[in-house]
Amino acid sequence: MTFIELPIDTKKLPRGSRDAEIINDALSCRRTAKELAEEGRYIDTLERIVEALRIMREFSDIENLEFRALLVGLLFDLSEVHFELKDYKQSEKELEVLFRVLENLIKVDAERFGHYHIMAMELSTRILRSRKKTLELLVKQQLNAESLYDKVNSGIAAATDKLVDSLRNVGELLGATGDYRGAMKFYTEAIRLSKKRAGRVNRKEIKMSVELAKIMMRMKNMRARAQRLLGAVLPHAIALETIELEEDILALLQIIDTEEAQAAEQGWKAFWHKVQKSISRKKTTAPEESDQTVSNPGEESDQASEDSKEDRKEEREEKPADENSGKSEKSKKKKKKK
Repeated sequence: MTFIELPIDTKKLPRGSRDAEIINDALSCRRTAKELAEEGRYIDTLERIVEALRIMREFSDIENLEFRALLVGLLFDLSEVHFELKDYKQSEKELEVLFRVLENLIKVDAERFGHYHIMAMELSTRILRSRKKTLELLVKQQLNAESLYDKVNSGIAAATDKLVDSLRNVGELLGATGDYRGAMKFYTEAIRLSKKRAGRVNRKEIKMSVELAKIMMRMKNMRARAQRLLGAVLPHAIALETIELEEDILALLQIIDTEEAQAAEQGWKAFWHKVQKSISRKKTTAPEESDQTVSNPGEESDQASEDSKEDRKEEREEKPADENSGKSEKSKKKKKKK
């Protein structure tokens, strides 16, 4: 994973301002993320990039050019780290947002931001090539797994270890293509066979459980299960003194906790919606009355029903009065004739 040089110019921000402080804090998170990526700790890297984006929510003006320049860098980082984690589907989603941000920035300053558009295109090509290669490997691994099942059923003990590795590879490849539920099935089967073979929890099973949790975390309705799974394997990782796996588990648990907190306060969604809205630059021209109508459809329908009720009531009240007045006029005419 390579970190691009940011197109941001911090000198253009007011010195000592809250916005400048926010940008510096986000840059500090990014520097830490870069150090973690160099060590190959991509889960921890992802956590720090997400933290940088969370800090940026407090920036006062999302239309600010330097804010958007930093956003470009962080979106690159986010897409790259998901690429390294072989989550190509998520990486592509982040690239789509990145392209929309860059398109508007190029209109403002093509010389400054044009190069980053080319880099985004190169990353997009890498992802597409990797997905194609993944699909080709997936077919081979599935065929390999089927043949190994036959050997295991024939009683060849050594074939079990190879089958576990093959099932694990199929699960990883399915996860990369976006078939998360299919990936879960293969990982679960691989863990089951590995436990049966070893008779105890070993490092391999812990690693596969962590990989399974990563897949589960990509689905919102499975994050609670992923949290329980990570909590269950953490004591085993500590007991076996697998420091790297222990750090990965703790980082994943932190990411889940952060996502839950953000979902509870709804701040992240609001921030992202504002960014998307400003990117599209679609200006609404509807009058204020129409906005109120759309925002409160229930109130309008209730008011309309109340108005119709009042109209009917008035009609009923007026009708007898009209009839009585008509009758009185007829009686007067009769009296005059007499």
